[in-house]
Amino acid sequence: MMAAARMSFASCVRTHLLLPSTPSSPILARTPRVGFGGLAKSTSFLPLPFAARSTNHAALFCSSSSSPAEAVVAPAAVAAEEEKREVSAGELAGLLDIRVGRIVKAWMHPEADTLYVEEVDVGEEQPRTICSGLVKYLSLDQLQDSSVIVLANLKPRNMRGIKSNGMLMCASDASHETVELLTPPEGSVPGERVWFGTDDEKTLQSEPATANQS
Repeated sequence: MMAAARMSFASCVRTHLLLPSTPSSPILARTPRVGFGGLAKSTSFLPLPFAARSTNHAALFCSSSSSPAEAVVAPAAVAAEEEKREVSAGELAGLLDIRVGRIVKAWMHPEADTLYVEEVDVGEEQPRTICSGLVKYLSLDQLQDSSVIVLANLKPRNMRGIKSNGMLMCASDASHETVELLTPPEGSVPGERVWFGTDDEKTLQSEPATANQS
């Protein structure tokens, strides 16, 4: 499971995001992407680096009447160089499928007094069921009908008999005693993707990893 997305709120998951030192509102793209411009430096909860993916390169030979043919770098050498390349924080962030959601319904988990269960609209045909360890921090009234940010490409996880398909993203203070839901900009639509960087960089974000790749 993706290490970026697993931290504990009590007995459940806790996610940290450092917000910008100079506050700036998330940027809503009209394409299905929403952006948080100028995010602060990465926290210790960034995902573990994904192995750099290499592609097969066909050997290429160039020749002319005035010079002998020269072979370019062999495919194996190219692949080795790609594996050594550091993966940037932006590339890692692009693998996360973070989307706008809306909590349609929330209730106490029948088998766990520290867990809520939510039905969350993330722009799919049916709402997702998500379990969250937020009982200690938020009331049910604070969850009902809330606009939220959802990490949507986690592998489904069985949580005390209920399969959870994602994670509500929250922020906390340094003591982890105050926890708040991350919320999208006003006017955001369930299913819109959160992107990282400036408005000019939104088209450069990679496709998110699938749940099986995380």
